[in-house]
Amino acid sequence: MTPVNTNLYLVGFMGTGKSTVGRLLAKPLGFQFLDSDHEIERLQGKPISRIFAEDGEAKFREMEREFIERGHPATGCIVACGGGLVVPPGMLELLRSRGVVICMHAPIETVLRRTMHATHRPLFEVENREQRVRELFAQREEIYRRTGTMVLTDSRPMREIAAHVLRVYRLEAAHFKK
Repeated sequence: MTPVNTNLYLVGFMGTGKSTVGRLLAKPLGFQFLDSDHEIERLQGKPISRIFAEDGEAKFREMEREFIERGHPATGCIVACGGGLVVPPGMLELLRSRGVVICMHAPIETVLRRTMHATHRPLFEVENREQRVRELFAQREEIYRRTGTMVLTDSRPMREIAAHVLRVYRLEAAHFKK
């Protein structure tokens, strides 16, 4: 049997475990792990908060699209996508054309607990962070639901979640056609 090396894109709201699960799966798959936000920061030479402040969110979304189109290997990669990456029109379809897309999901209360003390999230630089998280979650939830397979990351150990994602990935990658 030929080994599957189709890229895996982990999408979902911030704080749902995309990076943690991606790192856990990279070694057993022999894949490179990339976090889209970290890669954009590295390529731009500045943090996302500065990109937002200096260039705006629209420019950042262009950088995300460019990263997905040309900024990483076409195979053998796990990409933890920024929470808003799938929001712009056409991005979900672009991801699906390049690999398997799995959405990590958690209830809003879990997301709040996991993200409320984060200092590196530009969309949280507002007076009422909880209200902002709830608004973004509500705006994006329908988009996340359209991504396909959703994996609940609440109330389960991350290793168990990673094992489940790996099973789903292997099933979907076996049928992936570019």
